[in-house]
Amino acid sequence: MPLTIGVPREIGGTEKRVALVPEIVNKFVKLGVKVLIEKGAGEGALIPDGAYANAEIVDTDALYARSDALLVVGPPDSGMLERVREGAVLVGFMAPHLEPDRMHAMVARKLTSFSMELVPRISRAQSMDALSSQAAVAGYKAVLIAAQTSGKFFPMLTTAAGTVRPSKLLVIGAGVAGLQALATARRLGAITVGYDVRPETKEQVESLGAKFLDLAVEAKGEGGYARELTEDEKKKQQEKLAEHLSGMNVVITTAAVPGRPAPRIITREMVEGMPAGAVIVDIAAEGGGNCELTRPGESIVHHEVVVVGPVNLPSQLPMDASDMYARNLYNLFSPMIAEGEFAPDFEDEIVAGSVLTHAGEIKHGPTRDKVGSTSS
Repeated sequence: MPLTIGVPREIGGTEKRVALVPEIVNKFVKLGVKVLIEKGAGEGALIPDGAYANAEIVDTDALYARSDALLVVGPPDSGMLERVREGAVLVGFMAPHLEPDRMHAMVARKLTSFSMELVPRISRAQSMDALSSQAAVAGYKAVLIAAQTSGKFFPMLTTAAGTVRPSKLLVIGAGVAGLQALATARRLGAITVGYDVRPETKEQVESLGAKFLDLAVEAKGEGGYARELTEDEKKKQQEKLAEHLSGMNVVITTAAVPGRPAPRIITREMVEGMPAGAVIVDIAAEGGGNCELTRPGESIVHHEVVVVGPVNLPSQLPMDASDMYARNLYNLFSPMIAEGEFAPDFEDEIVAGSVLTHAGEIKHGPTRDKVGSTSS
């Protein structure tokens, strides 16, 4: 029997993305599979049901009863896991480091799940890297939030009333989100500065026309992420960073590692030393924030400095974010389909690296160590 792929409406009221867009549905259909779309699944991304010409639009009950594989954006909740067919395939962001009960439920249902967070960061998997694609959206949107929140122009303006000086903007963390933030801020005309504890990012920052801030603290880690700083390094970093923050109008913080709390980089005292009207947009808010004052999902004012803690930024640009994510999903999942049937090669590095649960077991070592060696 050909594989039937289902795309449900995302759970929760804030998620506007959808796992598949019509163009990618068409690509799956050409592989010999059937695609079911739950009614209204694309509404948040402004994709009407009628746009899915090569998919069947079904109600919730039919979607879960008939789908061999479910493609999602956000992690499944208990309600979804109760409805999905036993032994089905689940692909999406799984947040494997959170909620052990979710892992237990997936094991109990004998689900074969693939976590987009676990896709190996190797050259062959770049087109599948949803963390990077969605981080690019977040970096772009963060700068727009900063520009809207700030009481200053970003670019220099020469007017009949005199010259307006450009805003000075610092991005902390030169990963995908940080580099996109630097590029976007540069396009808006701000003076841009980038900082990262990984010395190899200096060239990338400068290639975007930004100045690289060297605080003489290096912490190169594994997998493209920074290692955790020692207490002495943190103190040195904060002392030197405080001097530069005092002259910044905007700060975008992006330092985060999946599965770990966001490193605390900006203290209350550092915020109090910033100029009145300055803005901090903390992309790492969902992980606790890079700023001590960050409150996830809120904006606060402290000593005339605005601290914004946005959550799920990619969902605020749902059209392009969905399109990029759907392509990541297709590039990961389509090689596991042969003649219309699900046929993964678990010896393949990408498949083996991204599988989270299979055959009643947790396959991802770090998750298994945290949750326990539960098997059904």
